[in-house]
Amino acid sequence: MTAPKPKDWIMAIAPYVPGRSTTDAGAPIAKLSSNENPLGTSDQARAAFSAHVGDLYRYPDASAADLREAIAAYHDLDPARIIYGTGSDEVLHLAAGAYAGPGDEVIFVQYGFAVYEIATRRVGATVVVAPDKDYATDVDAILACVTPRTRIVFVANPNNPTGTYAPRGEILRLHANLPSDVMLVIDQAYAEYLTPEEDDGGLDLARNAPNVIVTRTFSKIHGLAAERIGWGYGSAEAVAAMHRIRAPFCITTAGQRAAIAALGATDFIEHSRAHNIEWRAWLAGEIAKLGNAGLRVVPSHANFLLVLFEGALTAEVAYRQLMERGIIVRWLPGQGLAQGLRMTIGTETETRVLADALRDIVAEHN
Repeated sequence: MTAPKPKDWIMAIAPYVPGRSTTDAGAPIAKLSSNENPLGTSDQARAAFSAHVGDLYRYPDASAADLREAIAAYHDLDPARIIYGTGSDEVLHLAAGAYAGPGDEVIFVQYGFAVYEIATRRVGATVVVAPDKDYATDVDAILACVTPRTRIVFVANPNNPTGTYAPRGEILRLHANLPSDVMLVIDQAYAEYLTPEEDDGGLDLARNAPNVIVTRTFSKIHGLAAERIGWGYGSAEAVAAMHRIRAPFCITTAGQRAAIAALGATDFIEHSRAHNIEWRAWLAGEIAKLGNAGLRVVPSHANFLLVLFEGALTAEVAYRQLMERGIIVRWLPGQGLAQGLRMTIGTETETRVLADALRDIVAEHN
């Protein structure tokens, strides 16, 4: 007898590997592998979540009407043009499912978010990888990859796992030079960590251009990673297409209420952004002092640093020795970054412990 055979393009997917939550010994001192908010969740969001734990027997609002209204009011958007899902990951998959399939091409950069490749292969489309420019998005390289078969371009801004950022002019130039039948998906999972002056104009494009979708998440600065709430904004036609394949009841009642409250927690958002800017700069400065040992920080606009190990001390050795000290960071050989470690900006204590550990490890290898 012959068993059912999965599609070849499904079996070509390398499964997503999340950041580890524990060390080999089982108990972390500092989990700096998943880009979570080290300050936790706002009091307002926690209270709103707790107020709805008694609703477990009821299905959530499948239209997420109140959440869409709150997001629309916060960002000056049309609530009818907001799509939502289990994290922005699902919205990225919805975009791929609606606009690409066998015979189509999807472009993303060499060191882009791992979900882009999974979403592309899942629908049977062809992966096209554009080279980066020193780990940053290269608009000219992306445009050089466009063919008549191109259907989607994924761009993360800031980019994960590199932390690099394409300024507004580059995003506008990319969009202006794409064919009108190519969907530009701008993944803004880390946009809240930017200053207002660094806004890349993605939402403005999505307000006015039919071939732009912007995605965002409540998992990062809002501290709601456990609830997996993401959203996107695009044309009415794009959102209607994605709704056709969106799972019903995809975000919980308590999660929806927590997300609404999180938008109003402006003091928490500002504190989280300021903390990240301060300690990201401090950690980058401390690592720069180790440059003679071959460590290099890729300039970051997100809540993490990508640290390259270009000397005798390898990223793998540093990763394992950090883990022995109870510090979990992200080593990414599966994304072609065997020479790098991605390090989330933690609390002040966690960040200082990480810097001390790196200094000790470097000293041991010199």
